[in-house]
Amino acid sequence: MIRGQLPVAGPHTLTWRSIKKRAFGPEALTAYLFILPSFIGFTTFYAVPAVRAVIISFTEWNLLRAPRNIGLDNYERLLADPLFWNAMKVTGLYVLYNIPIQVVLGLFLAVAMHRLTQSMIIRGVLVLPYLVSNVVIGLAFLWILDPILGTANMLLGWFGIPRQPFIGSPDQALASIAGINIWRHMGFTALLFYAGLQSIPKSLYEAATIDGAGEGRLFLHISLPLLRPVTVFVLVTSVIGSFQIFDTIAVMTQGGPVNATRAIVWYIYENAFQFFRMGYASALSVVLFMILISITILQMRLLQGNRSDME
Repeated sequence: MIRGQLPVAGPHTLTWRSIKKRAFGPEALTAYLFILPSFIGFTTFYAVPAVRAVIISFTEWNLLRAPRNIGLDNYERLLADPLFWNAMKVTGLYVLYNIPIQVVLGLFLAVAMHRLTQSMIIRGVLVLPYLVSNVVIGLAFLWILDPILGTANMLLGWFGIPRQPFIGSPDQALASIAGINIWRHMGFTALLFYAGLQSIPKSLYEAATIDGAGEGRLFLHISLPLLRPVTVFVLVTSVIGSFQIFDTIAVMTQGGPVNATRAIVWYIYENAFQFFRMGYASALSVVLFMILISITILQMRLLQGNRSDME
């Protein structure tokens, strides 16, 4: 290009006219119409309530009188609240119980299906518990884990194992809740990993097999690295879902026994709808949101979630 001459617009050069056409052209308007219902739903049921929760968190409101602005008092109270810290401890323990076992079992099932069978029936059976409501599963296991009449203790008795209190014991209640949710979600997790395995070219496995690689090396050096995007998705969504555990606790233990299963979302529910401390419950919700955002960003950074090993 000669010095002083303006650059000639190429086929991929963005100009004001092309930007305007892309943003307001017929195709863009059609796209906006498709997005509009979801945007309205998101704004109405997520964005507006979230902003309102932040505003309410700076107030004292019992649903009967008008909210009274109290500044940062709810957040100061939160930091000195032993029940809040206990709820965070319970939630953290639940995440530690739930995530590693769920991910490992899901990955194992996915690899087994990929290498041994690809039956549609098996996949349907695996995902079936995930399709059942948490409330229904909670009611079913409330009967199964009953210390006197439950079938779980009946089966343990056949093997000479003494009866266990399960959800009636502070030492076993949280682990029991975690076990139920692991069973419910591991099939869905397996299907996510299975879909990721299906996207890996078979030529990579064939070439490695010709070079003498066994099943272990195929998994460690091909399957596991190329499953990075799926693994990140599973970990991020599973951690967020585990921090929001509520249904099973509400049906089976209601935070007991002795605060052993009082997770953070159940504690928020108690303050909002049992004690009518809407301002304090909103402050708890805002803190939980910030914790989840921080954990998600940390996971994405450590696991390099925006990067794929598939070249």
